Amino acid sequence: MSNRVLCREASHAGSWYSASGPQLNAQLDGWLSQVQSTKQPARAIIAPHAGYTYCGSCAAHAYKQVDPSITRRIFILGPSHHVPLSRCALSTVDIYRTPLYDLHIDQKVYAELWKTGMFERMSLPTDEDEHSIEMHLPYTAKAMESHKDEFTIVPVLVGALSESKEQEFGKLFSKYLADPSNLFVISSDFCHWGQRFRYTYYDESQGEIYRSIENLDKMGMSIIEQLDPVSFSNYLKKYHNTICGRHPIGVLLNAITELQKNGINMSFSFLNYSQSSQCRSWQDSSVSYAAGALMVH
Repeated sequence: MSNRVLCREASHAGSWYSASGPQLNAQLDGWLSQVQSTKQPARAIIAPHAGYTYCGSCAAHAYKQVDPSITRRIFILGPSHHVPLSRCALSTVDIYRTPLYDLHIDQKVYAELWKTGMFERMSLPTDEDEHSIEMHLPYTAKAMESHKDEFTIVPVLVGALSESKEQEFGKLFSKYLADPSNLFVISSDFCHWGQRFRYTYYDESQGEIYRSIENLDKMGMSIIEQLDPVSFSNYLKKYHNTICGRHPIGVLLNAITELQKNGINMSFSFLNYSQSSQCRSWQDSSVSYAAGALMVH
């Protein structure tokens, strides 16, 4: 066995966000400084994974709710954009690089997950091509900077899971979600609207197209806030809203359902919503972003 430490490079730095540590740090500080924190720390957050110029300010609303003094492990569940995957996949490396500092994968938790037989491995090229997890790494590093040597990460690439698989993975992750020293980061954008996304749902009763998109997204967001995985699945079947992290969200909702059965009381609230631009014509396109936090009472 070699003791070589394997690293995943910050492959989207320099294009999706700044590759300069000091510049990136200043940008994250700027976005976070404009946001209020809620009374209680988050056990899980939903936040977007687009380029920071588009969604950096939205994501800050979620990351502001993280308490670095209690968080020891950060599970990051992101959807697979490039490879077909029917299960979930784990990384093959030890370290995820960021322009701020390196993040270490929790090999103990990885071993526990691997032992279940429910996971596959993603290759390094797949890992480095994928942006859904990477876009959360600088924010994670920033939120945790006061305790930077005291936490690990658990990156999980989530495939196109069936409802029953979402339930199985939800059950598996529920025991980790029950632990206050764990934080779950659920990586998702909301509606991708326009011909280039092959999605042009429009409810004219809402007025301009962007208002119809907002209404559709907020319908989904309020269903997520009800913490009901079945209603969320039904909403997706009915409207086909292009929420790219629907499977990670489904896994979270199923994990929450599992914990509620054991009498654990939780609430989820969205704290911010934005769109990359306001669509007014069929030629336009936009992506929506939402940030929210799960509190355990």
